[in-house]
Amino acid sequence: MTLRRFYPPIEPFKTGVLDTGDGHQIYWELCGNPQGKPAVFLHGGPGSGCSPDHRRLFDPQKYCVLLFDQRGCGRSKPAASLENNTTWHLVADMERLRALLGFDRWLVFGGSWGSTLALAYAQTHTERVSELVVRGIFTLRRDEVRWYYQEGASWLFPDLWEGFLAPIPEAERGDLLTAYRKRLAGDDPVAQLACARAWSLWEGQTIRLLPDAANTAKHSDDAFSLAFARIENHYFVHDGWLEEGQLIRDAHRLAGVPGVIVQGRYDACTPARTAWDLHRAWPQADFHIVPDAGHAFNEPGILDRLIEATDRFAG
Repeated sequence: MTLRRFYPPIEPFKTGVLDTGDGHQIYWELCGNPQGKPAVFLHGGPGSGCSPDHRRLFDPQKYCVLLFDQRGCGRSKPAASLENNTTWHLVADMERLRALLGFDRWLVFGGSWGSTLALAYAQTHTERVSELVVRGIFTLRRDEVRWYYQEGASWLFPDLWEGFLAPIPEAERGDLLTAYRKRLAGDDPVAQLACARAWSLWEGQTIRLLPDAANTAKHSDDAFSLAFARIENHYFVHDGWLEEGQLIRDAHRLAGVPGVIVQGRYDACTPARTAWDLHRAWPQADFHIVPDAGHAFNEPGILDRLIEATDRFAG
């Protein structure tokens, strides 16, 4: 069987900036068919921003897709800002953008941190969600964060873990989130950038089943890594402003929403346990474990399942 691949590259037909009124300017763009089925794409991180390939997950003849760079990252300003930057600010931004664009309901699509935000939005504004597609499931439970940033994934990548540990003195390594927070939110620009690079590279080097030089290069960029690391750490230190286990606990609210869950079997960033827990809490959604994939959305088997989902929901 031939795997589905990206749709051809496209440019937005409309772009804009949402002034949130509390210090942020949110870049947004619309792609595809202006009369098409409304959809919103939620990027990962938090703090990574959208890329041109994200536009290519939807049939451009059938969808009108909103992509936006979440607070503090990508083309949104101010860059790397942590002020007024929480999960619930982002949920509110989504609702303001939906209303601004005149969409009554839309397909919500999110991977990795984007799945967290998608679940938070869909459980809060269920009546606005026509379908829900989530990938690389992350719900910000403490064990999920600890696995990747304290102990767990470190056993799979001990060589790369050395780079993550390097900026932190040995005496502070018992709580790496807090140690990183001290530097990423601190006043020493040299220490801040060193920690940002180490944090960003750890993810860039471990999210795919097989190494990807282009992904590593992206995560090495100073501007990208600073926003990415500062915002991720800020969210994780604060548990995403979620109650422990909230997104799995409240998944029953999605019972009437058509959905798809896609998970790489060898995802070292967001292990399959969380996707399985979501599947059990939301059994109405189609559940796919891709047997030869890690975490990244553009790994062939994951990409195939995602585009199968958007094609099916195109109506």
